[in-house]
Amino acid sequence: MNLIIRLLISAIVVLIGAYIIPGISVDSFGTAIIVAIVLGLLNALVRPVLDLLTLPINFITLGLFHFVISVLMIYLTAAIVKGFHVEGFIPALLFSLAISILGGFTSKALATDKKII
Repeated sequence: MNLIIRLLISAIVVLIGAYIIPGISVDSFGTAIIVAIVLGLLNALVRPVLDLLTLPINFITLGLFHFVISVLMIYLTAAIVKGFHVEGFIPALLFSLAISILGGFTSKALATDKKII
């Protein structure tokens, strides 16, 4: 049940990101759900490999190359999912930052380990 709630919230975060950032478009809520699933799978499976392969570049750039990897994940998601469009590097970067920030807030809000004194 928690996975379904997180998926729906991730889809809402994708829609909010597409709404506030020009150059990003999502056709429907169903497309946003698919974007959330594909992006989550790519971040879980492909991103660790890319992080490992680009470790020297990431070290030299003091971690700034990590943003390029995030943009690549957004582009790859746009290539896989029909109805999700990205119109440039800057919109993809801003979208990546927006979903990271909004996703962090929602993860914090969904944390169930609240202690009552």
